[in-house]
Amino acid sequence: MPTRFHAALAAVFLLPACLVRAEPVASAQPAESSLPLWEAGIGAAGFSTPAYPGADDRSNRGLVLPFLIYRGKIFRADQGGIGARLLNTDKVEFDIGFSGSLPAESDDVEARRGMRDLGTLVEFGPRVKYKFADLGEQGRMRFELPLRAVIEARGGLRRQGWTMEPRLVWETRGEQARWTMAAQLGAVFGDRRINRYFYEVEPQYATADRPAYRADGGLLLVRTGLFGTWRMNPDVRLFGFVRYESYAGAANEDSPLMKKSTGTSAGLGFAWTFARSAARARGAE
Repeated sequence: MPTRFHAALAAVFLLPACLVRAEPVASAQPAESSLPLWEAGIGAAGFSTPAYPGADDRSNRGLVLPFLIYRGKIFRADQGGIGARLLNTDKVEFDIGFSGSLPAESDDVEARRGMRDLGTLVEFGPRVKYKFADLGEQGRMRFELPLRAVIEARGGLRRQGWTMEPRLVWETRGEQARWTMAAQLGAVFGDRRINRYFYEVEPQYATADRPAYRADGGLLLVRTGLFGTWRMNPDVRLFGFVRYESYAGAANEDSPLMKKSTGTSAGLGFAWTFARSAARARGAE
Protein backbone atom coordinates (compact mmCIF):
# COMPACT_ATOMS: atom_id res chain seq x y z
CA MET A 1 0.00 0.00 0.00
CA PRO A 2 1.57 3.36 -0.95
CA THR A 3 2.99 5.47 1.86
CA ARG A 4 0.78 8.45 0.98
CA PHE A 5 -2.33 6.29 1.31
CA HIS A 6 -1.03 4.99 4.63
CA ALA A 7 -0.70 8.54 5.91
CA ALA A 8 -4.10 9.58 4.58
CA LEU A 9 -5.80 6.57 6.15
CA ALA A 10 -4.21 7.26 9.52
CA ALA A 11 -5.20 10.91 9.30
CA VAL A 12 -8.86 9.94 8.93
CA PHE A 13 -8.62 8.71 12.51
CA LEU A 14 -6.06 11.17 13.88
CA LEU A 15 -7.26 14.54 12.63
CA PRO A 16 -10.87 14.63 13.90
CA ALA A 17 -9.56 14.28 17.46
CA CYS A 18 -7.25 17.26 16.92
CA LEU A 19 -9.20 19.65 14.74
CA VAL A 20 -12.48 20.20 16.55
CA ARG A 21 -13.90 22.30 19.32
CA ALA A 22 -13.23 21.15 22.86
CA GLU A 23 -16.05 19.44 24.69
CA PRO A 24 -17.76 21.39 27.50
CA VAL A 25 -16.04 20.84 30.85
CA ALA A 26 -18.29 22.42 33.45
CA SER A 27 -22.00 22.76 33.99
CA ALA A 28 -21.76 26.56 33.88
CA GLN A 29 -20.40 26.45 30.33
CA PRO A 30 -22.43 26.14 27.13
CA ALA A 31 -24.15 22.81 26.57
CA GLU A 32 -23.29 20.62 23.61
CA SER A 33 -26.65 21.58 22.10
CA SER A 34 -25.20 25.06 21.45
CA LEU A 35 -22.71 23.56 18.96
CA PRO A 36 -23.47 22.81 15.28
CA LEU A 37 -24.51 19.27 14.44
CA TRP A 38 -21.72 19.16 11.84
CA GLU A 39 -18.77 21.26 10.73
CA ALA A 40 -16.57 20.91 7.63
CA GLY A 41 -13.18 22.40 6.92
CA ILE A 42 -9.54 21.89 6.08
CA GLY A 43 -6.81 21.03 8.54
CA ALA A 44 -3.03 20.98 8.30
CA ALA A 45 -0.71 19.39 10.84
CA GLY A 46 2.88 18.32 11.34
CA PHE A 47 3.76 15.34 13.55
CA SER A 48 7.06 14.03 14.92
CA THR A 49 6.93 10.68 16.73
CA PRO A 50 9.18 7.65 17.35
CA ALA A 51 9.00 5.25 14.40
CA TYR A 52 7.60 2.73 16.90
CA PRO A 53 7.64 2.59 20.73
CA GLY A 54 11.29 2.36 21.76
CA ALA A 55 12.76 3.29 18.37
CA ASP A 56 15.72 5.66 18.10
CA ASP A 57 14.59 6.74 14.61
CA ARG A 58 11.71 9.15 14.16
CA SER A 59 8.75 9.47 11.82
CA ASN A 60 8.09 13.06 10.70
CA ARG A 61 4.93 13.73 8.67
CA GLY A 62 2.98 16.69 7.37
CA LEU A 63 -0.67 16.35 6.40
CA VAL A 64 -3.20 18.63 4.72
CA LEU A 65 -6.70 17.14 4.60
CA PRO A 66 -10.37 18.05 4.66
CA PHE A 67 -12.23 17.12 7.84
CA LEU A 68 -15.82 16.60 8.92
CA ILE A 69 -17.00 16.91 12.50
CA TYR A 70 -20.30 15.25 13.36
CA ARG A 71 -21.93 15.46 16.80
CA GLY A 72 -24.80 13.02 16.54
CA LYS A 73 -26.50 11.62 19.61
CA ILE A 74 -24.96 8.20 18.88
CA PHE A 75 -22.57 8.40 15.92
CA ARG A 76 -19.84 10.97 16.39
CA ALA A 77 -16.58 12.29 14.95
CA ASP A 78 -15.31 14.86 17.42
CA GLN A 79 -12.52 15.55 19.93
CA GLY A 80 -13.34 12.30 21.70
CA GLY A 81 -12.61 10.34 18.52
CA ILE A 82 -14.65 8.58 15.87
CA GLY A 83 -17.29 6.07 16.90
CA ALA A 84 -20.68 5.37 18.45
CA ARG A 85 -21.66 6.64 21.90
CA LEU A 86 -24.02 4.03 23.32
CA LEU A 87 -24.43 5.31 26.89
CA ASN A 88 -24.00 8.80 28.34
CA THR A 89 -24.95 9.75 31.90
CA ASP A 90 -23.66 12.35 34.35
CA LYS A 91 -20.99 9.89 35.54
CA VAL A 92 -20.55 7.12 32.98
CA GLU A 93 -20.10 7.06 29.22
CA PHE A 94 -19.69 3.99 27.01
CA ASP A 95 -18.76 4.15 23.36
CA ILE A 96 -17.27 2.21 20.46
CA GLY A 97 -14.45 4.12 18.83
CA PHE A 98 -11.47 4.24 16.51
CA SER A 99 -7.93 5.56 16.72
CA GLY A 100 -4.91 5.21 14.48
CA SER A 101 -1.15 5.59 14.03
CA LEU A 102 1.13 6.32 11.11
CA PRO A 103 3.32 3.69 9.35
CA ALA A 104 7.10 3.24 9.40
CA GLU A 105 9.10 1.76 6.52
CA SER A 106 11.90 -0.51 7.73
CA ASP A 107 14.36 0.95 5.21
CA ASP A 108 14.06 4.22 7.14
CA VAL A 109 14.55 2.59 10.57
CA GLU A 110 18.09 1.33 11.17
CA ALA A 111 17.13 -1.22 13.85
CA ARG A 112 14.54 -2.84 11.53
CA ARG A 113 16.47 -2.70 8.26
CA GLY A 114 15.63 -5.78 6.19
CA MET A 115 12.56 -6.63 8.29
CA ARG A 116 8.89 -6.17 7.41
CA ASP A 117 7.54 -2.63 7.25
CA LEU A 118 5.23 -1.42 10.00
CA GLY A 119 1.94 -0.43 8.37
CA THR A 120 -0.80 1.99 9.33
CA LEU A 121 -2.49 0.72 12.50
CA VAL A 122 -6.19 1.28 13.08
CA GLU A 123 -7.54 0.48 16.55
CA PHE A 124 -11.21 -0.28 17.12
CA GLY A 125 -13.15 -1.26 20.22
CA PRO A 126 -15.16 -0.28 23.32
CA ARG A 127 -14.25 2.43 25.83
CA VAL A 128 -15.68 3.21 29.27
CA LYS A 129 -15.35 6.71 30.76
CA TYR A 130 -16.02 7.40 34.44
CA LYS A 131 -16.36 11.12 35.27
CA PHE A 132 -15.39 11.26 38.91
CA ALA A 133 -14.51 14.91 39.62
CA ASP A 134 -16.06 18.21 38.48
CA LEU A 135 -13.67 20.98 39.57
CA GLY A 136 -15.75 23.88 38.30
CA GLU A 137 -13.59 26.51 36.63
CA GLN A 138 -10.55 24.24 37.12
CA GLY A 139 -12.07 21.66 34.78
CA ARG A 140 -13.01 18.04 35.34
CA MET A 141 -11.35 14.65 35.66
CA ARG A 142 -12.28 11.22 34.43
CA PHE A 143 -10.95 7.68 34.20
CA GLU A 144 -10.99 5.96 30.80
CA LEU A 145 -10.57 2.29 29.93
CA PRO A 146 -10.36 1.58 26.18
CA LEU A 147 -9.95 -1.95 24.84
CA ARG A 148 -8.91 -1.99 21.17
CA ALA A 149 -8.44 -4.57 18.44
CA VAL A 150 -5.43 -3.51 16.36
CA ILE A 151 -5.83 -3.79 12.57
CA GLU A 152 -2.88 -3.30 10.24
CA ALA A 153 -3.49 -1.80 6.79
CA ARG A 154 -0.57 -3.04 4.68
CA GLY A 155 -1.28 -5.03 1.56
CA GLY A 156 -4.76 -5.71 2.92
CA LEU A 157 -6.18 -5.77 6.43
CA ARG A 158 -4.97 -8.09 9.18
CA ARG A 159 -5.51 -8.19 12.92
CA GLN A 160 -2.39 -7.58 14.98
CA GLY A 161 -3.64 -8.20 18.50
CA TRP A 162 -5.26 -6.19 21.29
CA THR A 163 -4.33 -3.22 23.45
CA MET A 164 -5.73 -1.80 26.68
CA GLU A 165 -4.92 1.69 27.99
CA PRO A 166 -6.25 2.65 31.44
CA ARG A 167 -5.70 6.39 31.88
CA LEU A 168 -6.59 9.47 33.93
CA VAL A 169 -7.67 12.56 31.98
CA TRP A 170 -7.97 16.17 33.16
CA GLU A 171 -9.44 18.86 30.91
CA THR A 172 -10.40 22.50 31.16
CA ARG A 173 -11.03 25.52 28.97
CA GLY A 174 -11.04 29.30 29.10
CA GLU A 175 -13.88 31.75 28.94
CA GLN A 176 -16.12 31.18 25.89
CA ALA A 177 -13.82 28.28 24.94
CA ARG A 178 -11.17 30.68 23.64
CA TRP A 179 -8.58 28.08 24.65
CA THR A 180 -8.71 24.47 25.85
CA MET A 181 -6.25 22.20 27.59
CA ALA A 182 -6.22 18.49 28.42
CA ALA A 183 -3.66 16.28 30.14
CA GLN A 184 -3.51 12.54 30.60
CA LEU A 185 -1.51 9.84 32.37
CA GLY A 186 -1.85 6.19 31.41
CA ALA A 187 -0.26 2.86 30.61
CA VAL A 188 -0.63 0.76 27.46
CA PHE A 189 -0.76 -3.04 27.69
CA GLY A 190 -0.73 -5.37 24.70
CA ASP A 191 -1.24 -9.06 24.10
CA ARG A 192 1.61 -11.19 22.74
CA ARG A 193 0.57 -10.60 19.14
CA ILE A 194 0.96 -6.81 19.15
CA ASN A 195 4.15 -7.07 21.19
CA ARG A 196 5.50 -9.51 18.61
CA TYR A 197 4.57 -7.06 15.88
CA PHE A 198 6.85 -4.40 17.36
CA TYR A 199 9.61 -6.36 19.12
CA GLU A 200 9.99 -9.94 17.90
CA VAL A 201 12.99 -10.80 15.73
CA GLU A 202 12.34 -14.00 13.78
CA PRO A 203 15.40 -16.19 12.99
CA GLN A 204 15.39 -15.22 9.29
CA TYR A 205 15.83 -11.55 10.29
CA ALA A 206 18.55 -12.13 12.89
CA THR A 207 21.97 -10.53 12.34
CA ALA A 208 25.15 -10.15 14.38
CA ASP A 209 23.77 -6.90 15.83
CA ARG A 210 20.14 -8.07 15.99
CA PRO A 211 19.82 -11.51 17.57
CA ALA A 212 16.64 -13.55 17.33
CA TYR A 213 14.12 -12.61 20.03
CA ARG A 214 10.76 -13.99 21.15
CA ALA A 215 8.41 -11.29 22.40
CA ASP A 216 5.92 -11.64 25.26
CA GLY A 217 2.64 -9.92 26.01
CA GLY A 218 2.38 -7.29 28.74
CA LEU A 219 3.23 -3.65 29.35
CA LEU A 220 4.11 -1.66 26.22
CA LEU A 221 4.67 1.77 27.75
CA VAL A 222 3.63 4.39 30.28
CA ARG A 223 2.75 7.80 28.83
CA THR A 224 1.76 11.30 29.80
CA GLY A 225 0.76 14.11 27.49
CA LEU A 226 -0.65 17.60 27.11
CA PHE A 227 -2.99 18.81 24.36
CA GLY A 228 -4.20 22.35 23.76
CA THR A 229 -6.13 24.54 21.32
CA TRP A 230 -6.47 28.28 20.79
CA ARG A 231 -9.30 29.84 18.81
CA MET A 232 -8.05 32.76 16.71
CA ASN A 233 -11.56 33.56 15.43
CA PRO A 234 -14.84 31.61 14.99
CA ASP A 235 -13.44 29.76 11.97
CA VAL A 236 -9.72 29.25 12.69
CA ARG A 237 -8.24 27.23 15.53
CA LEU A 238 -4.62 26.35 16.32
CA PHE A 239 -3.78 23.12 18.15
CA GLY A 240 -0.74 21.31 19.46
CA PHE A 241 0.33 18.44 21.65
CA VAL A 242 3.38 17.01 23.40
CA ARG A 243 3.68 13.47 24.76
CA TYR A 244 6.31 11.67 26.81
CA GLU A 245 6.58 7.87 26.98
CA SER A 246 8.62 5.58 29.23
CA TYR A 247 9.45 2.01 28.22
CA ALA A 248 11.21 1.13 31.49
CA GLY A 249 9.73 -2.07 32.86
CA ALA A 250 8.08 -2.93 29.53
CA ALA A 251 7.51 -6.62 28.85
CA ASN A 252 10.04 -6.55 26.00
CA GLU A 253 12.62 -4.01 27.17
CA ASP A 254 15.33 -6.63 26.39
CA SER A 255 14.36 -6.85 22.71
CA PRO A 256 17.16 -5.79 20.31
CA LEU A 257 14.53 -3.55 18.69
CA MET A 258 14.02 -1.61 21.95
CA LYS A 259 16.65 1.08 21.43
CA LYS A 260 15.54 3.78 23.87
CA SER A 261 14.02 3.81 27.33
CA THR A 262 11.98 6.95 26.67
CA GLY A 263 10.36 8.67 23.70
CA THR A 264 8.73 12.01 22.92
CA SER A 265 6.14 13.05 20.35
CA ALA A 266 4.87 16.46 19.31
CA GLY A 267 2.50 17.98 16.79
CA LEU A 268 1.30 21.40 15.69
CA GLY A 269 -1.42 22.44 13.27
CA PHE A 270 -4.46 24.51 12.48
CA ALA A 271 -8.05 23.99 11.35
CA TRP A 272 -10.18 26.26 9.18
CA THR A 273 -13.94 25.65 9.32
CA PHE A 274 -15.65 26.88 6.17
CA ALA A 275 -19.14 25.38 6.64
CA ARG A 276 -21.35 24.42 9.56
CA SER A 277 -24.94 23.34 10.01
CA ALA A 278 -27.73 25.50 11.31
CA ALA A 279 -29.02 22.46 13.20
CA ARG A 280 -27.66 22.05 16.72
CA ALA A 281 -26.13 18.93 18.25
CA ARG A 282 -28.35 16.73 20.39
CA GLY A 283 -27.47 15.17 23.73
CA ALA A 284 -25.72 17.04 26.51
CA GLU A 285 -22.32 16.10 27.84
